[in-house]
Amino acid sequence: MSRSPSFSVKPELTIKPDLASLSRWVHSFCIMRFDLEQGQILEESYPPNRLSQEEEIEVSFNSFPDSVSQKQHNRSSIHDCIFFFRFRRDNNNNYLYGYVFNRQRHDERLKRGGEQKSVVILSHAPYSSLMELPIGNATLKVNLPPPHSLPLENNGVLYEESASSMAPLLPTNQSVPQGLFHDADLFGVYRGLLLQLWTLWELLLIGEPILIIAPTPPQCSEAVACLVSLVAPLFCSVDFRPYFTIHDPGFARLNSLREGDAFPPMVLGVTNLFFLKALRNMPHVVSVGTPSLNSNRVPFSSRSSAGRLPGGKSSEGLGVQQLSLRRFSPTNLLNAVKLRRDGPLCLMTEHKEAVWTSYAAITKPDTSVLNRLVDAGMSPRVEESMSVVNNEILRRHFLELTTNFLAPFGPYFQVNAPSDGSSPYVAPPPLPSFSADEFLSNLSARGVGKFLSKRMKSNWPDLYRRFLQGPNFVPWFQRRRAVAEQEQRRLWKVARMRTDMRLITSQMNELEAVDSFDAIEKYINEEVKLRESGGGSADSEASFEKLKKDLQAVFSVLPRDMQELLLSNPQRASLLQDPSELQ
Repeated sequence: MSRSPSFSVKPELTIKPDLASLSRWVHSFCIMRFDLEQGQILEESYPPNRLSQEEEIEVSFNSFPDSVSQKQHNRSSIHDCIFFFRFRRDNNNNYLYGYVFNRQRHDERLKRGGEQKSVVILSHAPYSSLMELPIGNATLKVNLPPPHSLPLENNGVLYEESASSMAPLLPTNQSVPQGLFHDADLFGVYRGLLLQLWTLWELLLIGEPILIIAPTPPQCSEAVACLVSLVAPLFCSVDFRPYFTIHDPGFARLNSLREGDAFPPMVLGVTNLFFLKALRNMPHVVSVGTPSLNSNRVPFSSRSSAGRLPGGKSSEGLGVQQLSLRRFSPTNLLNAVKLRRDGPLCLMTEHKEAVWTSYAAITKPDTSVLNRLVDAGMSPRVEESMSVVNNEILRRHFLELTTNFLAPFGPYFQVNAPSDGSSPYVAPPPLPSFSADEFLSNLSARGVGKFLSKRMKSNWPDLYRRFLQGPNFVPWFQRRRAVAEQEQRRLWKVARMRTDMRLITSQMNELEAVDSFDAIEKYINEEVKLRESGGGSADSEASFEKLKKDLQAVFSVLPRDMQELLLSNPQRASLLQDPSELQ
């Protein structure tokens, strides 16, 4: 989109937007203003009346950094930040994403010493990155997510056009994005917690609740995006919130959980330290980012005691050799013990990058991957280019790791095409049935494969067991089955277009001929309904004519009395007219 919703070129000419086309990409545009006396105010919304009153309130609260984040800012005249949030609409399973450009302007001449405004673009789509403002005459740049990573609409119905665009189980083109937020700065956000990435990968894979806390909304939303992208090409069904506030309706439900109650599978990105007390029973807490927004990132080898694995293992340093040399130093050991003893509440006094969890990871950090990462040194320009290289290294590894983890499910998506000389009108065989117990038993017997066996502990079947019981498996498995079934239907349709039924009918007995006639007639009726609804494709006419000829071919070998009975139906007779075409 390169212009504003309504842009006057000449006095007598006004370009009006195509709202139907716009709604495919953008739900609405909002302009919010923060008033120190009245709070958040919705100044403009376009198209109007697209949000309910409850949704307007939720967008309003999510469109501004909270008071804790604002305290991190200095008193410079202008401070801009870009972040995004996600919220559930009207207590159903549909979500909206809000992409925020926030400006805080400090000016002593203004009432209360300044003002704060946000421009928010709401969309159903989880764009990887968005926003180059001003919107009016500038190009709005977005990175579109791959189709197979998008959530299903219409209560989970997978339409044929969306199914056919889904990526295969094993990605073959590494240049094609394989999941949501594929260009998030994974290395830049988690560079102080690199050894913990494999633990975080497992936690998201099995759908464990995770609280991510960072000093600012841009940092916490980026951290959540990075974590979600870690399990690509697996579709993430965990409820993730890149920027979550105490005003979200879901917070009251979470805050009411009693000790011992299980948190739902979710990833919450927060900046308000109050969450550390309110959600103190959250089993996994991740702290990322730095409070000093304007400082350059320090060299990786000189990072402070950022992330810690249980037992005092430090995640600082770039190479594994550096890690091993410093891992068991007395200072590091004491710091690690203190960090674990104090727990996440130590962030109330000082921000530190760390992971607090009692989960024992099964996947071991890949030392060869860590050794390939490049240290950028002090130069911000060099650091940016090296971050691109390091992100590519990390993403390729976790893409390969997830792909290999999902590979044992491949046989359940195996499609079958008609064999040569067989009728393409018999019912295609069903896909192999799935039993979790049978799958685990067979997998335990034959092993997980060389790639994973080198990187996982001997209790790797437990990870598969927890994955099968978690929230990600069923939605992913159903999507993959739907894609496979659609592909099988496509293959059989191609076979019907290529098969010469006159050669096959000569070998049919009467029962086979009757069954084939019924099957072809069913496909013809489906084509007719598709054309009448306007959903026919470019090759619908050719497919329809081919089906008619095949119907006539089968009709010609039926007994005379059956032919006369079939011709008594006028609609059927119209399909069977001009049998001379078979000669």
